[in-house]
This record gives sequence, C-alpha cells and structure tokens, in this order.
Amino acid sequence: MFHEIPREKPDTPLLDGIDAPEQLRQLDEEQLPELARELREYLLYTVGQTGGHFGAGLGVIELTIALHYLFETPEDRLVWDVGHQAYPHKILTGRKDEMHTLRQKDGVAAFPKREESPYDTFGVGHSSTSISAALGMAIAARQKQEDRKAVAIIGDGALTAGMAFEALNHAADVKANLLVVLNDNDMSISRNVGGISNYLAKVLSSRTYHSVREGSKKVLKSIPKAWELARRTEEHVKGMVIPGTLFEELGFNYIGPIDGHDLPSLIHTLRNMREMDGPQFLHIVTQKGKGFTPAEHDPIGYHAITKLEPHAAETTTPPKKSSPKYANIFGQWLCDMAAEDELLMGITPAMKEGSDLIRFAEHYPERYFDVAIAEQHAVTVAAGMACEGSKPVVAIYSSFLQRGYDQLVHDVAVQNLDVLFALDRAGLVGEDGPTHMGCYDIAYLRCIPNMVIMTPSDEAETRLLLSTGYHHKGPASVRYPRGKGPGAIPEAELKTVEIGKGIVTREGQRVAMLVFGTRHAAAMAAAEDIDATVVDMRFVKPLDEELVAQMAQSHELLVTIEEGCIQGGAGSAVNEYVLGEGIPASILNLGIPDRLIEQAKPAEQYAECGLDKEGILKSIQERQNRQSRHIIDVSSRVAATTE
Repeated sequence: MFHEIPREKPDTPLLDGIDAPEQLRQLDEEQLPELARELREYLLYTVGQTGGHFGAGLGVIELTIALHYLFETPEDRLVWDVGHQAYPHKILTGRKDEMHTLRQKDGVAAFPKREESPYDTFGVGHSSTSISAALGMAIAARQKQEDRKAVAIIGDGALTAGMAFEALNHAADVKANLLVVLNDNDMSISRNVGGISNYLAKVLSSRTYHSVREGSKKVLKSIPKAWELARRTEEHVKGMVIPGTLFEELGFNYIGPIDGHDLPSLIHTLRNMREMDGPQFLHIVTQKGKGFTPAEHDPIGYHAITKLEPHAAETTTPPKKSSPKYANIFGQWLCDMAAEDELLMGITPAMKEGSDLIRFAEHYPERYFDVAIAEQHAVTVAAGMACEGSKPVVAIYSSFLQRGYDQLVHDVAVQNLDVLFALDRAGLVGEDGPTHMGCYDIAYLRCIPNMVIMTPSDEAETRLLLSTGYHHKGPASVRYPRGKGPGAIPEAELKTVEIGKGIVTREGQRVAMLVFGTRHAAAMAAAEDIDATVVDMRFVKPLDEELVAQMAQSHELLVTIEEGCIQGGAGSAVNEYVLGEGIPASILNLGIPDRLIEQAKPAEQYAECGLDKEGILKSIQERQNRQSRHIIDVSSRVAATTE
C-alpha cells in the first residue's frame, strides 16, 4: 500500500512495453498483477504532477486491465460512465507518454473524447449515459450483423439516475448483447463480498451453469407450474446470497458481487460472461483510491486533486488565509438565510461538497436533501415543495441543470412556482473542458416566461442577488462561476435590490460597457485605458431597459460583455430591445463564441474568447476602426455624388 505520491517516475518494465491493448494481451495472466502495481504507481505519479480526478481511477486499475486483456478493443466497445475513472484506460491506450499534459491546453482531455482516440468510443463528462450509449452500439452492431461486444462501466453513484434505469429496461426489452459492469465503490449496494460470493460468481458465470439454466428453461416452460416453482426457487436462493434480484427482474443475467481487485477472479468471470448472449450484469466491489492510503481514508476529499508540489508539507512558511470561493459565498448565505427563514429547503443532486452545502447539511439536516444524481427529480421535488409554501433553493451546476430543462419549464416556470436556482460553475470552467462548461444557461433560461436571471459581478453582489432572488415570488436564478472572485467582501446583512435595475460603476465617454456577471473586473481594467463607462447590469431578465436606452443615447458604442454564449445571450437581449424600440445605436457583443472551448487554464480560456482586459480592448479598437473607415467611406461617396 502506497503512503505518499511518488516523487520520481517509477521503474515500470511491463508498462513501458505497452502502448496499446494488443501488447497487453500478449502478457501471461500471471504477469497482470505486476502490471496492476506498475499502473497504479504510474497513475499516482502522473496525476500528482498535473492534478485531476484521482480516487476513481485508482479503484479500477484491475478492471481496466481485465477489460482490455479480454476484449478486442477498440473493435469491442468500452463505454466509461462519467470518465473520472478513465485515466488508467488512457494510459493503456497510447497516451501514457502524454499524461503529463492532462487537463492542460492542447493536452490530454480530462474525460474520454472520441476525437482523441479510437479507444474512447463515447465522449462523456456527465454521469449515467454509458448504458444508453453502449446499448445503442450493441443494437447497431446487431443490425449490421457485426460480431462486436459492447460494455458499459458505470459507478454505483451514476446508477442512481433515472436515465440508467431507462437504459436497463430497454436493453432487456430488445435482448441486446450488452455487458454492464457496476463498479460499486462505496458499498452502497451490498457488503456481500468475499470468498463465498467470489465462488458463487465463478459458478453462476460458468458455461455449465449457464447451459443447464437455459436448457431447464426450455423444458420447464412447457410445464407452467413446474417452471414457476423452479423460477421462484432460483430467485429465492440467489436472493439469499446476492443482491441481484432487481437486475434479474429487469431481464439481466446478474453475476456478483465480486472483489474488483481480485484479478484472477475478475478475469475468470469476465471471460465466461464475454461468451454469453443477451443482457449481462456484472457487479464488482472496489475501493476508491485503492493503493493510496489518504485516498482510501478520504475518498471524497481525494476524488480529485490539484498538482502536488514535492515536499510541500515540509515548508515552514504558514499558508496564507485563502479567500472564499463563489461556492463558499453561497454556502454561507444558505446557512444565514436558513437561520432567518425556517421555510428554506436546500436541494442538491449529489453535489454537497462541490456546491458547499456541508455546513448547511450539518446544521439543518431536516431541511437538507441530496437527491443523488437525479437533476430532473431535484427540479420537480423543489416544485412540489413550493406548491406547499416551502422556499426551495436548488444548488446545481449550470451544465447539470441542462438535464432538468423540461422540468424547469413544465414543472416550475409554467406554474410560476417560487424556486431559486443557484447556478454554480457558470461560464468557463478551465481544465474540465467543454462537457462541464456552463455557458448556455443565460440563453436557455431567457426564453422561459416568469424566469428572473441574475448575473452578479463579484462575491458581494452574489450574496446580494441570492437574497433578492430568494425573496422574489416566482422562479429565479443566480449564476456564478467556478473558483474565486476579485475579493469583494459581502455584507453580513441579508439585503436585497430592486428587480431589473443595474448600476453604473464607472463614468466615462464614448464607449459604454454593459457587463453581465464576473467579467466586470476585466471591463473596469479595460475602461481605464480608454475612459469608458462601465455598467454592472445585474439582471439579464428583466433587462434594465431604461438604463440601456440612456447609455445608447449618451455613448457612441455599446459593448455587452458576458461569460456566456453570444448566441441568445445577454447581449442578444440588449440587441432585441434596442432594435425593437428603434433606438439608433452601435453595439458590440462579447462573450463565448459559437464553438467548444477546450480545456485550459481559466486565464487562457478568457484570452481565447477575448474576455480578458486585452481582448476587450482589442475588440473595441477594431470596431472603432471599422466605424471610422465606414464614416470616411460614406463621406467620400457623398462628396463624389455632390461633385
């Protein structure tokens, strides 16, 4: 068991010879445990240098080796759910020498990505999609009469989402040749692991048992009473020793649970199941963070890590007090508002730590609801609470709310229910890349009647607008980004502001920057160079139309700035109002362009999108130059016509 992150790259003779699964399959089975040890050390080394999702990958080392050893990947399809556990897969499929670029600009992606490798059969980032995707692949293979296997690897947390059960139900209905591997790493489904269950798995997955079972079905089905007795007896016996009745009832052949770190048992069972037709379900139990003691003891804290500096613990310099992140501002506000209003209910779809609901859950357990990975349910259960006079606050990532969009429209907005959505990770998210970008929420919320959309510019404004949205009667959203802000200190008092009113934060000339959200600090810096006016718009909907008209009449150029997509975003709201009212104005919209922004450091992403100080200045200067050339061109044509 390893007790620290290796500081030197380990000697890995077996792993050094593997750049593709074909080479892995040339090893003897007896060599695989040694390869597992080397792969675990290499993962510790590389993620220690780059940072990234950590614990899940350590837990599936043996499973990853077994799958690539037994299946003819990439011809056989492996679909990894979420992708947090896919780092060992990346190492074994030709990206070992590039792992030092993990999550960096132009480097190895944080999640499986089809464009990156033929072994990444399906792009993922959000949970619970693997079974549906693998089922689609299995159906397509059957349609084309191709002898190709499809395997979905899903965690016990991801199995809490309704989409996973929809896929399981469909797979059984179409009797697809699909293997679902449940990686149970939290013992949330069963503790029944050990020698007996491993032995049972070997028996239940054996060809002899399978042949007898299927043959008995054919004979006994002609004798209804005998068949019913046999079926019930089998269910009763299996139900006493294994928790597979649910999956058997759904139509799967269930095997397990087995120790996911016991490579010989794992390979023996998978080899048997590989040859079986129809829907198969293998339940393995693993330890998240396996092989790294701190991660084993704290799987939540070591779910992901930042870059680890050598000998950081030996420094004698005390660490500086860290300023709060936006999520911390929300967490503190939630506790403060809960103390003031006993009707407040806090809801999260499995993001207690990420959205900083830890203290709220401890202080108000009867008002804290973690609904698991079930965003649709989170939205509708909030709607039900609001119907009875409670005040639900849904803490959810911007990109995850996309999964509950129908419920947002149908169950909340149409009924004009009093639900506040705290949208964390809005905008660019850095190294996690496009699957986690929260750049669409302004656009997809703007078109929904009754919805109030707020875009705070800093930490103090975030607390202020959360209170404003909470006291508003009807659906409201407050969006804030990942990480830290400029350091504005919030007031302790739970104040509110008038709905739909922005504020001028800098008086200038010629150019007016209408800022929606946390690019306000960059706009202020740019404004100093060109003496521009800066407006903190605060609200996308309702828009402060009076303030927009005033800025249009007193300035030569309006510049809208938002950390959201340009198409349909806050700038579009300004365009629509100005055009609809016939107000003469020149407008420049700045935001996230119509393309996927790949993983990079946040500063690099802002620069790429032109949303840092330099990018804002460059865009304004280019627009002013085009306007000047246009004026000169028009003047020349008028003069020529006069002559």
